[in-house]
Amino acid sequence: MKNEQISKDRKLWLTFFLGLISATGPLSLDMYLPALPTMQTAFRTQTSVIQMSITFCLIGLAVGQLIVGPLSDHFGRRMPLSIGFAVFALTSILIIFVHSIEAFLILRFIQGLAGSAGQVLSRAVARDLFSGKELTKFFALLMGVNGVFPIISPIIGGFLLNFMTWRGIFGLLTIIGILVVIGIWLTLQETLPESLRSKESIFQGFKSMGAMFTKRDFMLIALIQGLVFGALFSYISASSFVFQNFFHLSAQQFSLLYALNGLGIIIGNNIPAYLTAKLTNFQVLGSSLILGAISAVVMLGSLGVTPNMFLVAVPLFVIVICIGVVNTIATSIAMNSQDKNSDSASAVLGLLMNIVGGVFTPLAGALGASSYAPMAVLIFVSEIGGLILFAILLKFKKMDKSPEK
Repeated sequence: MKNEQISKDRKLWLTFFLGLISATGPLSLDMYLPALPTMQTAFRTQTSVIQMSITFCLIGLAVGQLIVGPLSDHFGRRMPLSIGFAVFALTSILIIFVHSIEAFLILRFIQGLAGSAGQVLSRAVARDLFSGKELTKFFALLMGVNGVFPIISPIIGGFLLNFMTWRGIFGLLTIIGILVVIGIWLTLQETLPESLRSKESIFQGFKSMGAMFTKRDFMLIALIQGLVFGALFSYISASSFVFQNFFHLSAQQFSLLYALNGLGIIIGNNIPAYLTAKLTNFQVLGSSLILGAISAVVMLGSLGVTPNMFLVAVPLFVIVICIGVVNTIATSIAMNSQDKNSDSASAVLGLLMNIVGGVFTPLAGALGASSYAPMAVLIFVSEIGGLILFAILLKFKKMDKSPEK
């Protein structure tokens, strides 16, 4: 089996490097979060508008995944990855020199569009190489490495702000993009040989991806993951304003708190690797959704008492752990369900995650930045929505197993 053909050293490198290229989101989103309040002042715009830079990037990530999936079916993994990160580096350079919010938003969209290659193809490469429980274990490792970047990205961003403006952060993103391109060509072998590439037209590839939307169980899992990511991006977009403006933390203190929650995601990413030996994937998924929903209720309930940062920070920490669990286990369930069209499955997963995240991100600012109420409400809606969809999924699965009357 293909699981047995990869040495431990090779698997270790793949875990690190695929974790790096799949970290397009954390790198392009989390690193500049500490700078959002100062960027709002620099661009002379409103909170919800500067938060739209996150939304534009997420939309780019979503749209790009629809394009990259079918293309990689025809041209393999390495070429789309290389082109994607080359454009990612180029747009990062251009962002350094923009002075209008309109140009910044457009470039953020292109940056997300380019960076989508890393999110789609890291999952597709993993699916090329692993299957079954080995895939679940590898995804746990992959998400664990990926989870390092939400920890270090805001810390790096906050540190850079001590010596330079927010533009220096995008200078660092330029360097990272260039190094990733070099790493792809020097160390990443092609995992989709020509004999396995699609012989159909690219249009047929898009048609195959469209067929993914007709698969009920897959779509329910994808929507659950998407809603949970809505909670994540509600937190991401609002947290810098909530903790710096409302709870009066410094940029560096916020970065450390954000990093702690990043550690929570890593913990959550790795939990399934230990639990799947004793529990089914669906038991792990359901438990994490229930715990996340309970924590969201606690945070929402804290709005009725005197503002206390710990009543926000502690439930948030539990929620991000649950998000990490759901991300790993839902991805594994969805990808394992697809023997073919792994690129299409990966693209649809990423599409829904980024679309829901893109919708929730500006809402956190549009509903107000004077308290944490919008963030708490949006997280509550996301977690409860995911739990409801999971209950629907279980009901359908029971119906499928019921004997015909």
